[in-house]
This record gives sequence, C-alpha cells and structure tokens, in this order.
Amino acid sequence: MKYEVKPKLLSILKERKLTQLQLSEKAGIPQGSISRFDKSSQHTDTHLFAIADALDLKIEDLFEVKKNEK
Repeated sequence: MKYEVKPKLLSILKERKLTQLQLSEKAGIPQGSISRFDKSSQHTDTHLFAIADALDLKIEDLFEVKKNEK
C-alpha cells in the first residue's frame, strides 16, 4: 500500500484568515519556512510541531493523505 501525502497549510491559513507572517510569529519559525511548506516534500520535525501547536491542530491535520491500494 502506498500513500499520497499533500501538504495543505496554505488552505488552512486562508480558511482561518491568517497570514504567513502571523503564523510565523505565533509559531516562532521563519516566514520563509511557512512559505515553502506546501511546496516541500520534506518538513523539519520542529517546524511541524510548532505549526500544529500554533494552529491548535494535530500534525496529520496539516496534510491530506490518500491511501493507494496499488
């Protein structure tokens, strides 16, 4: 079984009417890291925890995960 994992941070920010800069300040991580989040396939563990905590979410909520049975 394979998984397709797609980040969805930018859509979460849009839903919550938050800017990348606001999240950066709240999470204590660089705005550039927030900007690159949805484009990257690798994420720093400390950034994942900081972003999830700042948004009061679980880490898995930052991603759309689909199981491929093939």
